[in-house]
Amino acid sequence: MKHFPAIALIEFRSIAAGAFVADKMVKRAPIDLLQAGTVQPGKYLILVGGGTAEVEESYREAMQVADGEILDEVLLPDVHPQVLAAMNTSSNFDTYESLVVLETSTTAAVIRATDAAAKGALAEVAEIRLANGLGGRGVAILGGTLTDVEAAFETAQQALAGREGTLCHSIISNVHPQFADRLGHSTRFFHTSANNLGD
Repeated sequence: MKHFPAIALIEFRSIAAGAFVADKMVKRAPIDLLQAGTVQPGKYLILVGGGTAEVEESYREAMQVADGEILDEVLLPDVHPQVLAAMNTSSNFDTYESLVVLETSTTAAVIRATDAAAKGALAEVAEIRLANGLGGRGVAILGGTLTDVEAAFETAQQALAGREGTLCHSIISNVHPQFADRLGHSTRFFHTSANNLGD
C-alpha cells in the first residue's frame, strides 16, 4: 500500500451510517479512500489516507455527521510508514528474536497502539490484521529483541490509556523456528493458499 503522511480509520456500529459517512468524507476533502466496507461482526470500517490537512478535514466531517454511530476511531497525522505496510503483508518472522502480540477489542485501537509502539520503540511492525476472522478485533505482531518488544508493549499500553476497550498481549521470547515459519505462512488457522495441513 502506498505511504501517506496521514491516515484515519473510523469504525461504525451501523453499516448504514458508515456508508453515508464514507461518501461525505471523500466529498469534503481530496483524500484517498483506501478501504470502506463491512467487517465482522456487522460493523463498517472506513480507512482514508492523504495529506495531513486533508485527512484532518475529512475526519472532522465524519465526527460531525456520524450521529453517535462511531464505535472507535483513530486519526494519525504523522503515521509510521510500517503501519500501512503491515496491513498488506506479513514478514519473515524468523528474523526476530522475540515477538509481542497485541490484541485489541476494536480495530481502530490496534492501529493507534501499533503506531505508538513503532514510534516509541525499536521493534518492527510485522503484521496487522483488522476485524474479519477476528470477531471484529484487531491484532498486531511486532518483532525485535526482547527489550524492544517489551518497550513496544509498554508504549502501546500508554497510547490506549483512558480509552474504552481492551488490550491483551503476549510476549514470546526466543521464538522457535517452526512457530516463526508457521506465522510466515499465515496467522490464520486455515489459509486459502494452503492445499493441505503440510503446506
